[in-house]
Amino acid sequence: MASFPVFSQVDYHIDLTQGTQHLAQVSASFPMSKSDTLTLNIPSWRTGKYVIMPIADGIRQLQVTDEKGQALPYKRTASGEWQVSLSQPSKVQVRYQLHANELGDRLRHIDDSHAFLDASGVFMYSPEFRDEPITVQLNVPGQWQSHSGMASGEAPHSFVADNYDVLVDSPIETGLSQSYQWQLDGRDYELVIWGEGNYNATQMVADLKKLSPTATAIWDDYPYQRYVYMVHATSGARGATEHLNSTIIQRPRFRFGAREDYVAFISTASHEFIHTWNVKAYRPEGLVPYDYQQEAITDLLWISEGSTSYFQRQLLLRAGIINFDEFAKDLAKRIDTHLNTPGRKIQSVAEASRIQWIRRYGDYAHNHSVNIYAQGYLASLGLDFEILNSSALANSYRDVHRQLYRDFKVPKSFNSADVLTILNGLHGRDYQDWWQQHIESPMNFDFKAMLLQAGLDLSHPTDAKVLPSMGLKLKANEHNALIDVVDKDGAGWRAGLTSGDEIIAINGFRVKAKDFTARLKDFRVGDTLTLDYVRRDQLQSSQIILDAKYDKPLRIKPVANPTREQKAFFEAWLGVNWDAVMSANKRRR
Repeated sequence: MASFPVFSQVDYHIDLTQGTQHLAQVSASFPMSKSDTLTLNIPSWRTGKYVIMPIADGIRQLQVTDEKGQALPYKRTASGEWQVSLSQPSKVQVRYQLHANELGDRLRHIDDSHAFLDASGVFMYSPEFRDEPITVQLNVPGQWQSHSGMASGEAPHSFVADNYDVLVDSPIETGLSQSYQWQLDGRDYELVIWGEGNYNATQMVADLKKLSPTATAIWDDYPYQRYVYMVHATSGARGATEHLNSTIIQRPRFRFGAREDYVAFISTASHEFIHTWNVKAYRPEGLVPYDYQQEAITDLLWISEGSTSYFQRQLLLRAGIINFDEFAKDLAKRIDTHLNTPGRKIQSVAEASRIQWIRRYGDYAHNHSVNIYAQGYLASLGLDFEILNSSALANSYRDVHRQLYRDFKVPKSFNSADVLTILNGLHGRDYQDWWQQHIESPMNFDFKAMLLQAGLDLSHPTDAKVLPSMGLKLKANEHNALIDVVDKDGAGWRAGLTSGDEIIAINGFRVKAKDFTARLKDFRVGDTLTLDYVRRDQLQSSQIILDAKYDKPLRIKPVANPTREQKAFFEAWLGVNWDAVMSANKRRR
């Protein structure tokens, strides 16, 4: 337990005993302000989700009083800001009703079984007291248990933090949950699961124990003394968010049991675990310190997110949690998706980082944009292979992140020039041209040649068939053949089709969404078809010349007889022994 001297701290209290309607009562007590105005804020975004959110709309019935209980006048000056007028120095008490039903946003959720509280969506703060110690006291139903990466306070269901930045990056899970604790190498760990599902908590704990030691393959030490894995086994919500001393992972309650589902879960856990270093311990300029009231632009979000994705299954492979087939399947899928995304020819990964805050989805994004996670993964892969080649396997991309952690721990931050300095210092090579070609410009790697260096073959399966394609995707769960996405410069694009068109007939015969794929198999690549479709409620017609596509995605397999050099490259890249990994892989098939 820990506590702070009371003369300077900010105290929060939240009553969670009436959660059926997702409501809570929050109070905050701020130290004496010597200013004539006290600014109060609720963040406009939460860490890990780079988009402005309507967080302040969850606040109602705001009351502000001085230390004598007298009402203080205030006015709203921004969506997430209030200015309180003080006629004389005074402590300030704030009370408000909070509505919390944003489970899928991993922001705030309160019901009759639990509460998940990310402070950015719950507690007002004052910039004047952002650096002051904090206490949080929860009032909860009798059977609830409360968990957080923060230190526990002196009273039950209470926590303390050094400052608001620690609080906002240390979510609280309280309610009816299962909890498992263990110690490893002098550090405390906890797994907290809310919700019923087909998970195996014993296996989860065992694999999380295996994961933790693999961090030393990249970094020199651990930036935490206590770490909490929070898991929501629920319905409708999925995703995860990293925090300073914990993570929150959400999955459908019956998507843990099958091997593929479990690998997806443990990969997410690995991703968020890596974030404890990459994003929380060191992060790019613009994100240090966090400005909770407005967006922060950086060209390096691809390192923060994409590089984290790049390392996540490498650590699982090192730990023996997944086999090589599971690692290779994920890598092949990422490459296949990339090669089938027209936006890869338009947008660089650096530009995708810069516009992440306003990123759009759907047809336009597919054709003109890339994703910082997916593209950042492949940029990291390309950079890793470049370093390995240039250094004769003496260095890897892991060395870059090791150096970032050593030299740029928060409150420092790094920029592109700093990354290039690290790269140039590895073995005396100038990476400026490479950076311009693949980071500041749309990347264009030869993945097949790249992976062959590591003894791996990237190709379509030998039994894959070439099928005709219109270069478009229909909307899911639609009875009618309504177009969702049209590939730029593909068959549908050339035929003048666009998102929102409803295909009615092929060569004069009516077609429904459920029959669309089967009907295409009646034709050959290069055939010219007549499409009847509806646009703006009018029937139109167009000729389309069918393109080609494979019926099975790319896959990665080890070559039959790898050379000594290929094995050495593989081992320098992934940090595992070729023969041991491939033998274990065969046993697990």
